[in-house]
Amino acid sequence: MDPADPLIDPELQTRPHPPAEAARTTVVVITRDRCDELLRTLAHLEALPDPAPVIVVDNGSTDGTVTAVRDRHPRTQLVAGPDNLGAVGRNVAVARVRTPYVTFCDDDTRPQPGALSRAADVLDAHPGVASVTGRCLVEPGLAEDPITPEMRHSPVPAPDDLPGPALLGIMAGLTTIRTAAFRAAGGFHPRLWIGGEEELLALDLAAAGWWMCWCEDVVVHHAPSTLRDPRARRRLGIRNTLWTVWLRRPVRSALRRTGAVLRSAPADRATVGAVLAALAGLGWVLRERRVVPPAVEHGLWLLEEPQRTSIARRYVG
Repeated sequence: MDPADPLIDPELQTRPHPPAEAARTTVVVITRDRCDELLRTLAHLEALPDPAPVIVVDNGSTDGTVTAVRDRHPRTQLVAGPDNLGAVGRNVAVARVRTPYVTFCDDDTRPQPGALSRAADVLDAHPGVASVTGRCLVEPGLAEDPITPEMRHSPVPAPDDLPGPALLGIMAGLTTIRTAAFRAAGGFHPRLWIGGEEELLALDLAAAGWWMCWCEDVVVHHAPSTLRDPRARRRLGIRNTLWTVWLRRPVRSALRRTGAVLRSAPADRATVGAVLAALAGLGWVLRERRVVPPAVEHGLWLLEEPQRTSIARRYVG
């Protein structure tokens, strides 16, 4: 752990940690070729006053990540393979989880002191809630992520006792979820791989009767990695959004949302590639199509206007 790291309170280094068997959540991190960022995140997790077991799934890194984690963080459970599983790496990790909850953490996101305990407290107190998504502060200035106002002011109808605004989507790097609910929903769909893969899982949780909520006092920092291909990620994001819409929305809604997505995307090769890839998967999409219940569809309809004007959901890169 770097004692000069401004994200880690020096006092945390000397506080006694609760016993491992007391942990209610397991932190799951997927990573690929971001060794330095991952090591900083693992150091942060180990310094928290509410530490949790950590499982890292390495998606075929070639930068020494596996060796570095084994050498520097021997308490971390490491799952390493030659292939890039994308988001399905989280499924692999959750199969090994023994706690009632699992906290998804990216290699460039870091739950702040108390966040893990607070999310677990919410899930303990509200058995009908499947997931808690936290408030994201973006480094270095710690401004709120642009998606935050949308979650804070979500129009999705919710019961009065829900501990925060109701959501119909989650952000994996900011979310703690019930292990049993995740498994029952099937986890992340392997065909989506990565890039907006959370939306389909969230709709399946909602269709199964679970609530998802946002909590102001579950705080996560995000230090956006520069080691990414934004155009490739945009192509995957558009493809996966279209697949999710076609898989779960009624025909009229699917057509309307398809038009809205395409109008909001740049007219370039990445967008054309995304559409062609989405169309290439139409066969399996139609075979697996399962429309959400009317109450969930109503919530999705209410979200369309905020999504249309969102600055966080623009397809850029």
